[in-house]
Amino acid sequence: MRIPSLVKKFLMAITGLALVGFVFGHLVGNLQVYLDPYFINAYALKLKELGPALWAIRAVLLAIIVVHVVMAIALTRENRAARPERYKAESTVQATYASRTMPASGLIIFLFIVFHLAHYTVRVVPGHEYDDAIKMANGDVYQAMIPLEYKGEVKADKDVLDVHTMLVAGFSYWWISAIYIVAMALLSLHLNHGVSSMFQSLGFRNAVWRKRLDFLSRAFAIFIFVGFVSIPVAVLAGAVNIGGLSISN
Repeated sequence: MRIPSLVKKFLMAITGLALVGFVFGHLVGNLQVYLDPYFINAYALKLKELGPALWAIRAVLLAIIVVHVVMAIALTRENRAARPERYKAESTVQATYASRTMPASGLIIFLFIVFHLAHYTVRVVPGHEYDDAIKMANGDVYQAMIPLEYKGEVKADKDVLDVHTMLVAGFSYWWISAIYIVAMALLSLHLNHGVSSMFQSLGFRNAVWRKRLDFLSRAFAIFIFVGFVSIPVAVLAGAVNIGGLSISN
């Protein structure tokens, strides 16, 4: 069954809105790295305690990403097929850089998500499994499992994964930080055009609101970029303190 273009645009907009919400929430969670290690470790523990519900959420999120990507590819093909060569050449000049690179940036972002999940969620990247120990780029080694403490008081009845140290250790490797920064730049470029287009697909972007929504999209994209990129930059600059338990070499 052929899906009408209008339905494709609506599905892309709705899934895009869900992904924008996830990106914002993920950033808020990650920014806890600047607080006492207890906060991000407790946050990670609460997520882990969701058990099967957490994996259900991840499955739904994955489905949303797949629908968003499939609709984007389908609409791109439709647009190219519907435009004469001359019109395509003229429209390319008028289109923004962000809009022209949406398919490519979307694909690279998807590949980054796969790497990011393998690195920090599934933890299967060679040398970064974080099972028993967490190793920094400078060779310092920390315990992977530690008591959940806040101001000297234990807050959990069992040791938890030291997510704070794991996050810092990951970004202490320049190549991981470089991948992350490039991916966040592409994500921000994607959001700059995508958020504004999302409102247009939902019927909210008219002549009056066009400039305002374009401004809000640009501001949101910059906020997301600065927020996410600040973490690897701060880690490489030594501005984030390690609160984990050191293992003697």
